[in-house]
Amino acid sequence: MRIVDTIPHERFKIQIFSYNGKYTVKIELGQFEQSYKIGELDVMGLADVKAMITTEFLNNCLKRFVDMRTDWNESFKNKNTNITNK
Repeated sequence: MRIVDTIPHERFKIQIFSYNGKYTVKIELGQFEQSYKIGELDVMGLADVKAMITTEFLNNCLKRFVDMRTDWNESFKNKNTNITNK
């Protein structure tokens, strides 16, 4: 997998990869990441992929990151309870 572009952003680390006939958009925030794959034949190139990364898309990613953090914190909080209940 090779990095084909990095998109500067004040909050997220955004990288676009190319591998095995697919583009992968990876968005990182702290310890969490989201990945989105799209076939290279489904877009007209890297510019199309970059055009898909809109403010609305990134706002929705932020909401998912908040949900991911909440889920992870809840799981972490309950880790000892789950072990003793087995």
